[in-house]
Amino acid sequence: MNTIQNPPSAESRQQDSLLGVSQRLPPANLQAEQALLGALLTNNRAYDRVSDFLTGTHFANEINGRVYDAISRRIEAGQLADPVTLRAEFENTGVLDAVGGPAYLAKLLTSMVGIINAADYGRVIHDAWIRRQLIDIGQDVVNNAFGARPDLDGPDQIAASEEALFRLATEKGQDGGFMSFDRALTDALEIAQQAFNRSGDVVGLTTGLRDLDKKTGGLHPSDLLILAGRPAMGKTALATKIAFSAARSLMEEARDAPPDAKPKGSVAIFSLEMSAEQLATRILSEQASVSGEKIRRGDLGQKEFDRFVQVSRELAQLPLHIDDTPAITLSAMRTRCRRLARTKGLSLVVVDYLQLMRPSVGSRAENRVLEISMITQGLKALAKELSVPVIALSQLSRQVESREDKRPMLSDLRESGSIEQDADAVMFVYRDQYYLQQRQPKETSYDSQDKYQTAMEEWQRKMDLAHNRAELILEKQRHGPTGTVHLFFEGEFTRFADLDMVHDV
Repeated sequence: MNTIQNPPSAESRQQDSLLGVSQRLPPANLQAEQALLGALLTNNRAYDRVSDFLTGTHFANEINGRVYDAISRRIEAGQLADPVTLRAEFENTGVLDAVGGPAYLAKLLTSMVGIINAADYGRVIHDAWIRRQLIDIGQDVVNNAFGARPDLDGPDQIAASEEALFRLATEKGQDGGFMSFDRALTDALEIAQQAFNRSGDVVGLTTGLRDLDKKTGGLHPSDLLILAGRPAMGKTALATKIAFSAARSLMEEARDAPPDAKPKGSVAIFSLEMSAEQLATRILSEQASVSGEKIRRGDLGQKEFDRFVQVSRELAQLPLHIDDTPAITLSAMRTRCRRLARTKGLSLVVVDYLQLMRPSVGSRAENRVLEISMITQGLKALAKELSVPVIALSQLSRQVESREDKRPMLSDLRESGSIEQDADAVMFVYRDQYYLQQRQPKETSYDSQDKYQTAMEEWQRKMDLAHNRAELILEKQRHGPTGTVHLFFEGEFTRFADLDMVHDV
């Protein structure tokens, strides 16, 4: 009697496939490991050819890795590393017992290669290690997808996988090394040539604020800039102004180029606090000179609404992209920036604000200070990797409110140590008018009408001086001077501009 067998299920086919993978031997080249160790024991100068990218953890055979580390320690200490000098160490630790004891060192000498070939053997060992790491990452991806990490949903698993691959890509070894001074001078001259060919004081990407551009020379690639302030000071409005101005300058450059030319880059805004629609409304309010409050209430006249629509059509062409994902992780932000850089080009990243970010999936910090440190270091690494300026907004601690002079200082930064250290520039936005409004004299606080009237006149005088004025305090700048830039601020439209009336507002 014939029996009908059911076809194998998808799960069984998957298991068979994984079994085939698990039965394969991980990539390794033990002969190359022994040959390299023999070369190092014979001629310690061979160490210079591999020390900048190879460590003991890269060896597939753990014993070979420990032998390499022992050789490294002696050479780094300026001592001779050979079978005789290493014998005592390995006899005491018993590391070599499984492979025949110290006699294993003599065996390595017979496998040696010349010093010229040492780097090639080192690269073979390193490449095999990278492949083993990729296999481990792949297995983690499969296991997590099968439910090994129930605490991670699908998107978090993707982020964790991307983070693991990024870590491997950045930590696989130091691929840099020294650059000749001649090459460095050539690069410096190219930057100077670009600055000379441009009109004005802007070398990098413009901020749209001429006085700030004079202080900084614009926004420079690889720089991390911190824009901090207390709530209601206008951090988001100022960052939006800078992002909009940068996007507009990229569009104008494209218009001056040959027909149908597209902008060379774009601006990315990660808005963790406000939605994309709220941020777009704020930009429209500023550019159309229509009160944001009127827009929210729908209290617009026909002329105002027509102007609103016209400006929106003009702004729609700007290379400006907004991501309003709340509590975005550093790894997800990095992935999206890379994707945007690959598809549209990327010239500036704005993060509003860094205390609302989360570190990369899978990384755990002991406290909030270390967590912020991981985030700022990651943002600086992102700026260097993509060669773009990154502006990160930051909140200030409440200790500002306890001082008579409310102007911020570096010590006012929340979790300030890492932020101040990692940033290339730190700027504080401050509006004296905001605090003066809270200090309006009350008649009940004075024992006579004359004293109350005198206090009111003095308060009004200070209010007139502070009206529509803001200060951008450049407290730290790694590549230039510090100081205060005075700005015009129009609260009705949340609009910043240069205060000097000679400038266009």
